[in-house]
Amino acid sequence: MSDPMLHAFFVGRALAEAINERAERLLTDTISTVGKFDAEQREHLRQFTEDVLARARQAEEEAGAPTAAPGAMGGSGFGAEGNSQDLQATIDTLRAEIAQVRVALQQYRATSQPSS
Repeated sequence: MSDPMLHAFFVGRALAEAINERAERLLTDTISTVGKFDAEQREHLRQFTEDVLARARQAEEEAGAPTAAPGAMGGSGFGAEGNSQDLQATIDTLRAEIAQVRVALQQYRATSQPSS
């Protein structure tokens, strides 16, 4: 087996097998790392959500509002119809305040612009 062509064939074949094994190992490690990262991000998101809900419950308790049991909120995120009406009143009040701020800002800009 001193034929250089035959030797080159076996070297090429061994090289291809080695590259294939490394690529397979690299792909497996990458998929594993991505899976781990995904699981960690889901856990962080779950913890963040729990933290936000705990803060909201605490703020409700401090404000003296009745708190709902966990999971008792409807699909829209609001409780009873009365809360929905209160929410609508709050939204209307905020819209009115925003309109007032816009008017005041326009008046300020009109008086503070230098004359041309």
